[in-house]
Amino acid sequence: MAWQYNAMRKFPQGAGLYLAVLQLVFTLGWTIYAIYLPRLAASVGIAADAVIYVLMLDQAIFTATDFAMGVAADKVSRLVGRLGHWVAATTLVSCAAFIGLPFVAGAHSSPAVLLALIIAWAVTSSALRAPPLMLLGKYAARPAIPYLASFAMVGLGIAGAVSPYLAMTLAKADPRLPFVVASVVLVLTSLALAKVERSLVKDKPAKPGPPKNVDRVVPAPIAVFALAIVVFALGFQLHFFFNTAPRFKQFTSDIGTLMPVFWVGFSVGMFPASVMTKRWGGLPVMGLFGLIGAVAIVVMESSGTLAVVIAAQLVAGAAWGCIMMSALAAAAALGYTGAEGKTTGILFSALALATFARMATAAAGTLSNPSLAPLLHWAPVACWAVAGAALAMLSLAQIRRVAPQ
Repeated sequence: MAWQYNAMRKFPQGAGLYLAVLQLVFTLGWTIYAIYLPRLAASVGIAADAVIYVLMLDQAIFTATDFAMGVAADKVSRLVGRLGHWVAATTLVSCAAFIGLPFVAGAHSSPAVLLALIIAWAVTSSALRAPPLMLLGKYAARPAIPYLASFAMVGLGIAGAVSPYLAMTLAKADPRLPFVVASVVLVLTSLALAKVERSLVKDKPAKPGPPKNVDRVVPAPIAVFALAIVVFALGFQLHFFFNTAPRFKQFTSDIGTLMPVFWVGFSVGMFPASVMTKRWGGLPVMGLFGLIGAVAIVVMESSGTLAVVIAAQLVAGAAWGCIMMSALAAAAALGYTGAEGKTTGILFSALALATFARMATAAAGTLSNPSLAPLLHWAPVACWAVAGAALAMLSLAQIRRVAPQ
C-alpha cells in the first residue's frame, strides 16, 4: 500500500497542480478569443450574426481533432518525454496563429485570412485538451486517478468563475496585448509538460491488473460512455448558458456576482466525490451525480427564494464537477490497455459536440420562439435525469452481477 500513499502524496503537488494550471491558462485563452471574436470579425467584414457560425466551426473542428489528437497521443507517448515535446511544438504553432488574429483583423485583411488563422488555431489547440490529461490514466496509480482528475479539473472551474470578470475587464481594451500575453503564458506552461511526463514515469508504480470497478464490464462501455457524456454535457450547456442568467434576473439585476456560484460548486464538489469514484468506478458516479444535478436544477427552477436558488445552483455545479471528474476516471479505466489518449479524446470530442449543439440551438432562434421555451427550460433536467438513471441502473446491474455470491 506504500506506493498508493506515495502516489496520492506526490502527484497532486506536482503533476496535478501543473495540469490545473495548464487547463486554466488554456481555458482563459479561449475566453479571450470568444470575448474579442465579434470585434475581430467585424473589422474584416464578417457580419455580427455570422459570428455564431464561426464559433460553431471551432466546435466542429474540436469534435474531430480532439479524438484525433488523443489517438495520436497514444502513439507519441510510447517514447517517454516525446509527448511533452510534441504538445509544446504544436502549442507553439497554435499560439502563433492565435497571436496573429488581432493583428490580421487590425490590418483589415480579408475574411478568408482571419478564418484560416482561426482554423489553424482550433486544429492545433486540441493538443492541449486530451493529450496532457491522458497522462493521468497512463502513468498514475489507479486509486489516485479520481483525486488527480479533481485536481486537474479545478483549472476549468477557476476559469469559469473568473470569465465574467475577465469579460468586463477586457470589453473595451485593445485585443493585441491580451492575445500576446495569453499565448506567451500558454507556451511557457506547455514547455514544462515533458518534465512532468518524465516525473510521472519515474514515480510510476508497478502496473497492477485491469481495473476491478464496474467501468470495464458495462456492455459496450465506450459507446455508453460517449453517449452519456454528450447527453450530460448538453444538459450542462442548456442549463448554464441558457437558463441560469434569466433565472437569477428574476431576483436581482446583479447577476455578475452570481454566475460564478456554479463554478465554485464545480471546483469544491469533485474532491469528496473522488473517494466514491475510487471505490465504484466512473460510470456509476456519473449516474449518481446526474440524478443529484437534475434534482438541484428542479429546485432551482421552482423555488421562490434567492437563497435556495443559489444553494441549488451550487449543488448543480458540484454535480457537473463530479460528472467531469468521474468521466475522466472512467476514460482512464476504459483505455487501460494503452488507449488512454483515445478514450480521453472521446471525452473531449463529446464535450465539443454538445457545445456545438447548444450554439446551433441558439443560431436556430430557439430562444426567441415562445412555443419552445418550456422545452428549453426543462431539457437540462431531462438530460441529466435520463442519462443519470440509465447509467445508475446499468452500473447497479453490473455490480450485482460481478459481486461475489
